[in-house]
Amino acid sequence: MREELSLLEDYRPVALVTGSTSGIGEAVARRFVREGYNVIFHSRNSEDKGRSLAAELKTASYIQADLAREGDRKRLIHDAIGLWGRLDVLVNNAGLSSVIPHAELHAASSEIWHSLYEVNVVAPFHLVAEAETALREAAHHGRAACIVNISSHAGVRPKGASIPYAATKAALNHMTRLLALSLAPAIRVNAVAPGLVDTPLTADWAAAQELWRTRAPMRRPASPEDIAQAVMMLVQSDYLTGEILLSDGGLNLT
Repeated sequence: MREELSLLEDYRPVALVTGSTSGIGEAVARRFVREGYNVIFHSRNSEDKGRSLAAELKTASYIQADLAREGDRKRLIHDAIGLWGRLDVLVNNAGLSSVIPHAELHAASSEIWHSLYEVNVVAPFHLVAEAETALREAAHHGRAACIVNISSHAGVRPKGASIPYAATKAALNHMTRLLALSLAPAIRVNAVAPGLVDTPLTADWAAAQELWRTRAPMRRPASPEDIAQAVMMLVQSDYLTGEILLSDGGLNLT
């Protein structure tokens, strides 16, 4: 029976979700498990949580990697493919933010610009490049492989925790479209651009919480599970590519 289970797991589609030991990433990874995927959790620091998630979920594994390091990026993709011999979906969720009032230009140092750009833009691009061969091979199983980038409404509207953060998400959105053109039809590339999401990090963002509860048509921020549902919709929609799915509860309409 154990050998039969192992064979079944070998034929499951495989998803790698970066930055997935908490918040949106964890919700996305758990959703893939429920949908019948083998899933690779990833984080830079929270190794204990990652290994705990892998132990809890029978079709999951965990890999630690610092996406600011080129060697770690290559190792992450190499090891992820090695776990089950394939990769069908890559979700680029890991990212950095920095809270800086937009008018305080000198506070946005070159160091902040470079660190955010390295993780929010350069890392996703190189993870895609490293995963391209495996994703193209996965497409031979009958469905296009899929990349979903987790962006932000700050990359669509002049908002966000800081100008450097918003600019990196705008770059990620444009890169999504460029990759969609370059990798089709074997690999589809889309993005989800959340507004405020209820996580421990945003619990004390009183002004943002008030904004979403009073002005957004849905009268609340998103939950991580709302964003996971949006990601899964893009993964399951075989015809969509190059889309930036703004998921802000309709706040952009006001």
